[in-house]
Amino acid sequence: MTLYGLDATTDDATTRESATPESTTPEGTTPGSTTLHSTTLDSATLVRTLIAAQFPHWADLPVRAVDASGTANSVYRLGEDKAVRLPRTESSAADVATEHHWLPRLAPQLPVPVPTPLAQGAPAEGLPWAWSVCTWLEGDNPTPGDGTWAPELFAADLAEFVLAVRRVDTADGPPAYRAEPLASRDERTRKVIAGLDGVLDAAAASAAWEDALAAPGFTGAPVWVHGDLQPGNVLVAEGRLTGVIDFACMGLADPAVDLIAAWYLLPAAARQTFRTAVEADDASWRRGRGWALSIAVMELAAYRESNPAMARNAWWVIGELLAG
Repeated sequence: MTLYGLDATTDDATTRESATPESTTPEGTTPGSTTLHSTTLDSATLVRTLIAAQFPHWADLPVRAVDASGTANSVYRLGEDKAVRLPRTESSAADVATEHHWLPRLAPQLPVPVPTPLAQGAPAEGLPWAWSVCTWLEGDNPTPGDGTWAPELFAADLAEFVLAVRRVDTADGPPAYRAEPLASRDERTRKVIAGLDGVLDAAAASAAWEDALAAPGFTGAPVWVHGDLQPGNVLVAEGRLTGVIDFACMGLADPAVDLIAAWYLLPAAARQTFRTAVEADDASWRRGRGWALSIAVMELAAYRESNPAMARNAWWVIGELLAG
């Protein structure tokens, strides 16, 4: 399957109005914010209407829906080299301006392609928020645990990307969505784990969470992070990283946030390759495990009955974390 993203997969991270996960529901919307029903946006007709009215020079290009599991945006392919992203929620619409501002600045400093914003659409009938047109990136979403390719090379590619993001100048950088200390997620994470008792091994999950909280906290200067390195947000070809998409969570934070990639994207055998390359010490690695666990249990609670793809990802991560 070939995907373009800027929003192939998200969890609870679709708003920059607050850096605390407690400000959002597990479904990824800010309480009280507006959400459009999926049928409103799952319409190529709406996309054609918007394009014809606001970008008539693209009006003759074909529009095709993209089969993706994202919860914050509906994505359509426009012609062969463009994509249209329509925010499903008011909070995800707020990310349009952020991505249009920062992605062109980050892109030249990264080792793989990222979407290039081409145009920012205005609110219109049928869509009351800003929307965007960006470049289409070719590639497949990786499947963690797939034994048909050599994950060590992919792990090295991921590490190169993470390190390149960290090196971006932090001047004027915004806080990442996950800029808060890991401990600030404690109450909500424990509540979600307790609610999943019987669905997963709540005792083991709680022990893993407590170990992450016991790790020394981050005391350095925040660095740039992607913030959401999950299968739906990266692209591969022949087992190598070829693109990274969905930068809605980007910004300045504890670098351990991007270590979630070790469990979301890699099998156990390749994690040490990644860890060594990014030079993650014990404290950072434990915080990274905590971030991965907190995000995954929230995704599982939110999507195990409504979004099979995201639920499968969450199950994989939790299983890997609890395996040791």
